[in-house]
Amino acid sequence: MEASRKTSAVQSAPDAISLLKADHQQVKEWFEAFEKLVSGPKRKKLATEICNALIIHTEIEEEIFYPAFLDATQDKDMHHEAVVEHAGAKELIIQIQASDPADDYYQPKVHVLFEMIKHHVNEEEKPGGMFAAAKACKQLDLAALGEKMFARKQTLMDQMGSVSDRK
Repeated sequence: MEASRKTSAVQSAPDAISLLKADHQQVKEWFEAFEKLVSGPKRKKLATEICNALIIHTEIEEEIFYPAFLDATQDKDMHHEAVVEHAGAKELIIQIQASDPADDYYQPKVHVLFEMIKHHVNEEEKPGGMFAAAKACKQLDLAALGEKMFARKQTLMDQMGSVSDRK
């Protein structure tokens, strides 16, 4: 599996917007699947996958995409709102990770995280949102950003995999 990840990184990374939208879609599907589950262990496993994916996603956005976006567009309002939304999601992720499906608040926390993420995704993907502004900005090289983000995502996934392998 690790070899196939590295091979795919060499082939072709998606542009920044495509990479982020693919992450959004994957997490949405996982959240929807979570809401249909009744089993505690299966819920825990899927919630862990969701949280890990969101941790990686927010990391590559905050390290690479958001600074490039802010530098190129000077749109502090859109940038700052996105960062604040991430902070709220990260706090809830910490609570979910420290909890268990047997906790009465576990499912509501995951549900609220889903609602927060849906709002955040809408803000980024809507017409006139961050992604539209990024596409319209001639100073942003979305292909180069995508390559950088894809490589960083692979590194973070590898690091997260090695951490979870030790558990």
